[in-house]
Amino acid sequence: MRHSLFLIAAAGLLAACGEKTADNAAGTNEALGNIEEVPANEEPVDANAVDMGAADTSVTDGWVGKWVGVEGLALDVAKADAPGSYTLKVTLLDGTSTYTGAGAGEVIRFTRDGKEATLRRATGDETGLKYLAGKKDCLMIQPSEGFCRD
Repeated sequence: MRHSLFLIAAAGLLAACGEKTADNAAGTNEALGNIEEVPANEEPVDANAVDMGAADTSVTDGWVGKWVGVEGLALDVAKADAPGSYTLKVTLLDGTSTYTGAGAGEVIRFTRDGKEATLRRATGDETGLKYLAGKKDCLMIQPSEGFCRD
């Protein structure tokens, strides 16, 4: 008897779940009406995408000039022709290399030896270089590769 009542109740619930009403169909059609169709030859526009060409370079523009590291290391930052672009001339123990970078907020991103690198503001202590310890106006690419003005 218990099993019969349970089966009848379960069958009733399943039948109620499967019913489609005019209200349900209208709600589904209304929700689907808000979907924007994109032609096959176009990419959808991401509303959250950031235009890198419009990046704020007010911070990185202040880095233009010569920065001195240890043992003859140096960094020369110059504005390039394109807005937000920079030419980085990095002198290390193995020679001088030139890179083109792009300002992105409070960093300059560039590619060195096939890997993305970032030039950012730092203190002498953050560079990890004993000679630069205590200095406040510095830039660094990675630990032990820092350059300061003061």
